[in-house]
Amino acid sequence: MRSSELLKKVHQLEIATRGLVNQIFSGEYHSVFKGRGMEFSEVREYTLGDDIRNIDWNVTARFGHPFVKVFEEERELTVILLVDMSGSQEFGTKAKSKMDIAAELSAIIAFSALKNNDKVGCILFTDKIEMFIPPRKKKTHVLRIIRDILDFRPENKKTNIKQALEYFNSAVKRKSIVFLISDFIDEGFEQILKVVSRKHDLINIVVNDEMEHNFPKAGLIQFRNPETGEQRFLDVSDYVFQKSFNYAASLKVKGLQRVFSSSNSDGVWLTTPDLTDEFAYLKPLVRFFKQRAKRW
Repeated sequence: MRSSELLKKVHQLEIATRGLVNQIFSGEYHSVFKGRGMEFSEVREYTLGDDIRNIDWNVTARFGHPFVKVFEEERELTVILLVDMSGSQEFGTKAKSKMDIAAELSAIIAFSALKNNDKVGCILFTDKIEMFIPPRKKKTHVLRIIRDILDFRPENKKTNIKQALEYFNSAVKRKSIVFLISDFIDEGFEQILKVVSRKHDLINIVVNDEMEHNFPKAGLIQFRNPETGEQRFLDVSDYVFQKSFNYAASLKVKGLQRVFSSSNSDGVWLTTPDLTDEFAYLKPLVRFFKQRAKRW
């Protein structure tokens, strides 16, 4: 992508996602993701209803009537975007590909974090670590992350979620909020999910195309695996194909649900939208934020 085209696309995405952040995400984000703890702010006179455990006895003795310590939440958080850049992310039969959704999600989450004065970092991966951008706060840093996701051309096409999580776990020592954005067409990452979620707040965002759940009966079609290059013809109208496909799609969802549950991490399923509502895919994410806020 030429520099002028890239800058235009980054600007368009900033405008589109800024509106979403201001409308629905900033408040949800703040209520869902708590700070690291409480820190001392000031001392003030005791008022009815204050917790007596917060009485500052030294100040109380000095002035002859009760004073209490006031604490505020230490808000600053670190947010890491773990974005799958493998070949399967390029797939899309609707208005947007899975990679388009990953880029928009990354922008929305990054701007939400920036609005709440949190640091944002990014790891782009395939079956290797393609790029690591350490967490920082500035808007220029967020724009750089968006630009790199939009314009990045990975060296590899395959997927290795396990390796990406292992790298993150060794590279980022501070407790963080981790958004793992992928279609999760991979295996062998179950154990490392448990390891990461014990220390960090892990949210798995599963991005799918509608055709990956509901394949139309369109006759003989040539398929190409975007990660291996393998090609083959299949009769997608065939009863056996339809039954096997639907069973495999259902099995994948149930399997991921079990994996996320056993690792004590959250899972959100998003589907690429059609042209009538290009941001309709965000509804499950907003719903997840609202439900999770009620847990606190």
